[in-house]
Amino acid sequence: MSDINSRIKSEIASSDVVLFMKGTPQAPQCGFSMQVVQILNHLGVPYKAINVLADGEIREGIKAYSSWPTIPQLYIKNEFIGGCDITREMFQSGELTALFDKEGVPHAQAGKA
Repeated sequence: MSDINSRIKSEIASSDVVLFMKGTPQAPQCGFSMQVVQILNHLGVPYKAINVLADGEIREGIKAYSSWPTIPQLYIKNEFIGGCDITREMFQSGELTALFDKEGVPHAQAGKA
């Protein structure tokens, strides 16, 4: 399992914002992944998306890595933020934009849904 953990750690470190999701941003394969993509796109945040459906090791490994049983999973500056519900709540409250500001992650606009 350490090999997959190092792969996951490397992916998370490769970008300020990393989204482990089902499908791709252009073609999400679940509604929860689609919601997180819509939030990130709405905020104009540059992010790296990793399609867990294309790699079974990553799909199972990320759940163990984060101790979080579901996908999508959002990471900002190497920190696990949460899944769809947490991301949506943070977006609606303005916390997500504040976190991007605090971490120096560029985004297009502030505001809530």
